[in-house]
This record gives sequence, structure tokens and C-alpha cells, in this order.
Amino acid sequence: MMDEVNEFDFENRIVSTEYDGNQDYEVENSLRPKALVDYIGQEKAKSNLKIYIESAKKRGEALDHVLLYGPPGLGKTTLAGIIAAEMGVNIRTTSGPAIEKQGDLAAILTNLGEGDVLFIDEVHRLSKAIEEILYPAMEDYSLDIIIGKGPSARSIRLPIPKFTLIGATTRAGQLTTPLRDRFGVLLKLELYTPEELSSIVKRSAGILGIEITDEGALGIATRSRGTPRIANRLLKRVRDFALVKGDGTITSEIAKYALEALEIDELGLDNTDRRMLEAIIKFYGGGPVGLDTLSATIGEEAITIEDVYEPYLMQIGFLARTPRGRCATKLAYDHLGIPFINGVNV
Repeated sequence: MMDEVNEFDFENRIVSTEYDGNQDYEVENSLRPKALVDYIGQEKAKSNLKIYIESAKKRGEALDHVLLYGPPGLGKTTLAGIIAAEMGVNIRTTSGPAIEKQGDLAAILTNLGEGDVLFIDEVHRLSKAIEEILYPAMEDYSLDIIIGKGPSARSIRLPIPKFTLIGATTRAGQLTTPLRDRFGVLLKLELYTPEELSSIVKRSAGILGIEITDEGALGIATRSRGTPRIANRLLKRVRDFALVKGDGTITSEIAKYALEALEIDELGLDNTDRRMLEAIIKFYGGGPVGLDTLSATIGEEAITIEDVYEPYLMQIGFLARTPRGRCATKLAYDHLGIPFINGVNV
């Protein structure tokens, strides 16, 4: 039924959890749920957040400052937009690296309305000077501004509207303690189950006008590394195969065929993931192997291995990080079909 597919040279990693700036923003934005009832998954965080929002609305006050943390691609930005919509206020979006000067933050804060939401992505990358401005803004809803220089300099306190700061980070451990302690609501987002991702895939397919079966949606979901962003990206690529190699409907067969052509296996591992595990097993006896050595072996930068490849491999138990280096586990051996005897490949 299907023709043989040649290998593709993909410039960007298809299972990357980072936002692809080349995507059509309006299409990407249209897939985001706008209300809490439409937000799939994260049931524990969602149920608590619903109570916090209802309580704030009954009191007629701004919601407490919220910190959203967890792996990339799980919906932190989406959830921030939903919080603003549920509270019935405007949202202003920026990121930690974008706020370079104290005046930049002061301009943003003074232009907020009463109860508005300020969403700062990558909040852990705020500079120390910017954090110092944020402290009184978060606690006392005021800005401490220094006028003049030298002996004539004086400080004035400028009141600002009561607002809600929503910070998002993939590295909660890098937040300074004073900043982290000023968030009243801390919500950790977990990886999604295949069933939850299947529901997300079917919802996105409906918005994009893609015909998909339950089995096809589950086939995409199981290879999406527990991440909605990857699931939506794979859905668009499988759609292409369905239109060219099938009748336009994503079935289980089409999904499996397309994802195999993309070199993504049943656990969501791509060619680079497998190459990294195979290097540890075949060249270094399963480990331990140092990060720099592994980097040179597979031709990837050490920081890329640490930030992009390792987290998921550790989450599924394929990789262990020890003081002496990285080690492949028995699960990795089994997945790659390499015999494992007393921790040594044979």
C-alpha cells in the first residue's frame, strides 16, 4: 500500500520541546485552550487553581502571585493566559532575558491595570537588579525609584496597581530564595499520560480540520514524550503523510508509518537519543562516562546533551547520572535489544 520512504534530513529536532519560531503563530495560538474547563490534564494543579481563582474573585482582589514550573512544552504559557481569562483581566507577556533595565520593568508595571496579570517566561533568568525592583512590587505594590545621583540622590516610592505576577520556569532550582518565597501559589506541571495526550491530539485535530481515529491519536500520543507541544507538532507532520500516502485520515497504520519514517520509536526516542545510548553502551561498557567525553563522541555540545536529551531519558529510566558520569540502565539495553549481563554488554 505504501511506498518506501527515503531518509529525511531534518534541520530541527522533531521531538524538541522548544517552541519553533518558524511555526505559524496564529495556528499555534489557536490550539491553546482559552478556559480552564478546556484545559486537558494537570488535574491536581487545575483543581487547586480553580479554588484560588474563585476565592480571589469572591474577595474582589487580585490573585496571589503564581509560579508555574516543570519541563518545557507542558502548557505554562497557556495556563497563564487561562488564569487571566478566568479572572477577567488583561495579560501582559514578557520574558526574563527581555527585561534588561530597571526602567523596562518600571514601564511595564506602571502601565498595568488593577488586577492585571504580568506573565514572565523564563523568570529564573531575571538579573539581580531587576529582582530587587520586583520585591517591593510583589509585596507592597510599589516601586522604589532613585532620583538624581551622588549626595543629592533620593528615593521615592511610587504606588502601582495591584497585579498578579505569573512566573514560568523550567528550572525552579535556579530561582533565588527571596524571589521564590514571594510567590503565593506554586504549581508544578507533570508530564502527561498517553490518554491525556490522545485527548489533546483529537482536540487539536478537530481545530485543524484533520480526520483522525482514536487509534491514530493514541499512536501519536504514545510517542510524544508526555509533552503536548510535541504531540501537536507530530500531529501536523503525520497529517502530511496521511494526505500524501493515504486518504487524508490519520489511522493507526498511517501514524505508525509516518513516525517510523521520522525515526521516532514507540517511546518517543529519536535517532539522536538512541545514538547517545548506544555510544554509552558500546563504547564505554554502559558507563559511567563523563559529559565532555560523551559530547565529543556523539558530536553534540555538552549543554545540549544536559538540557535537551538527558531529561527525558532519565525520566523514563534509561539513563542514570552519577558523580562519575552517565550510565545506561538495563531498561536502555532492553529497549535497544542489547543483551545485559551483570551490567556489561555482550
